[in-house]
Amino acid sequence: MIALHLKKLPLTREVSLLMLAYLYLPIFVLIAYSFNANRSATVWTEFSFAWYGRILANPSIQTAALNSIIVASIATVCATAIALLAALATYRPFYGQKMVEGGINLPLILPEIVTAVATLLLFMALGIKLGLLTVIVAHIGFCIPFAYLPIRARLNDLDKSLLEAANDLYANPWQVFRRVTLPLLWPAVLSGSVLAFVVSLDDFIMTFFVAGPGSTTLPVYIFSAIKAGVTPEINAISTLMLVISIVLVVLAFWLGQRGKNQ
Repeated sequence: MIALHLKKLPLTREVSLLMLAYLYLPIFVLIAYSFNANRSATVWTEFSFAWYGRILANPSIQTAALNSIIVASIATVCATAIALLAALATYRPFYGQKMVEGGINLPLILPEIVTAVATLLLFMALGIKLGLLTVIVAHIGFCIPFAYLPIRARLNDLDKSLLEAANDLYANPWQVFRRVTLPLLWPAVLSGSVLAFVVSLDDFIMTFFVAGPGSTTLPVYIFSAIKAGVTPEINAISTLMLVISIVLVVLAFWLGQRGKNQ
């Protein structure tokens, strides 16, 4: 059978370029209009950084940004610690391993709105008042698989002879972990933590369902503000979040590649 190459199909290049333009052209337009001096988000007048100065001086945006950083930081630390322990626990084969790993990665498979509604119902059943704490707890559970996967993948690539050598030198399990396993896993741990931070920082659906008064994050603030119409401030906030997310994702990728090369 002759292999069918997609690139040889008619209009493949044109359709690919059209889809790329559909996906990325609105993002470039949003970035461009964040530098528009006009109050209207769709009428260009002249280049200006004024809107970035206004959003950085806006108390509501400052509060929302602080909430986002607090939630993302705490959720990242807790989720990464749990993911590291889970990766170590599932490293060696045992009965029901696939089921346990499937449970850990379940938030990646389920629609996020299902997880958000289930989490909200849990808090309501327990009588927990919605606020910043509920957002943090929800984000911890949601971010665990994003931190788990890089660590688990790095564990699979570890040279088992190094662990065996440490055991032969009479190192106890804690010494093996602290002096051998953790240093080798550290790039993957950092990569997973960066991914978890990005996911938590950008999350809207989960936060929208479990947030209470005074726990508004930047994505929720943008959603609330956009109801009054798209403004240059919204474009500027979105651009800043986009740049931060890209930088962090590139950092996570670099850390992951660095871990593979060691």
